Amino acid sequence: MFEVIGIPAFKDNYIWLLRKGAAAVVVDPGDAAPVLDVLQQEKLSLEAILVTHHHQDHQGGIPSLLSHFAAEVYGPATESITALTHPLRGGEVLTLPALGCPVRVMSTPGHTAGHLAYLASDALFCGDTLFSAGCGRVFEGTPLQMWNSLSLLSALPDGTRVFCAHEYTEANLRFAMAVEPGNRFLRDRVDEVAVLRAKGQPSVPSFLALERATNPFLRCNVPEVVESARQHGAASLESADVFAALRGWKNSF
Repeated sequence: MFEVIGIPAFKDNYIWLLRKGAAAVVVDPGDAAPVLDVLQQEKLSLEAILVTHHHQDHQGGIPSLLSHFAAEVYGPATESITALTHPLRGGEVLTLPALGCPVRVMSTPGHTAGHLAYLASDALFCGDTLFSAGCGRVFEGTPLQMWNSLSLLSALPDGTRVFCAHEYTEANLRFAMAVEPGNRFLRDRVDEVAVLRAKGQPSVPSFLALERATNPFLRCNVPEVVESARQHGAASLESADVFAALRGWKNSF
């Protein structure tokens, strides 16, 4: 099985490096420098780059990485991805020799129009769609698309590890508490994450079971969440409308 290394970048990004033996795959390399440092220190060869969407903080490091390694670049077919060699639309299953396991490609539009997520064994690399205790902003898609994308990810097994692309958990939990203050699992998670962050430790990856228990954007059929959304302008009590109201509220929270 491959090992996952989290590489901090910029203010709050995570670049994920998957290694097996001397081979490596990197997910969303917005900055090349910290990735090259790890590759050099660990004596790894970069074989493939997986890109979830076109935003610069997720792909800006590709040119520099390709000046050092002849890596294949996988990403959304409908977005402008630097040096893309394998355009994807979702539904594909990739065979990456560097990992030794199949990688399922999932279409998760909403944050951007062609956003993808990658599932390798029990590890989900979901970019800016699903966050720890939250979700991404809806920039190019629609709230309904984002809700459908989150529902797709939420249907994965409990033990799925959620490798999102940003350290947003504390801020997301503050919003989650405003939405669902009666959730005891959520209160416990606030305390646990506060301890981690006070020690300078990452709050991700998370587990999907934990997200379903504490992430308001995956709990749009829970009565307390529905009532909070109703108070913030939900068009109906349908889950997609509850989600849209929550996302709009979070935008100005």
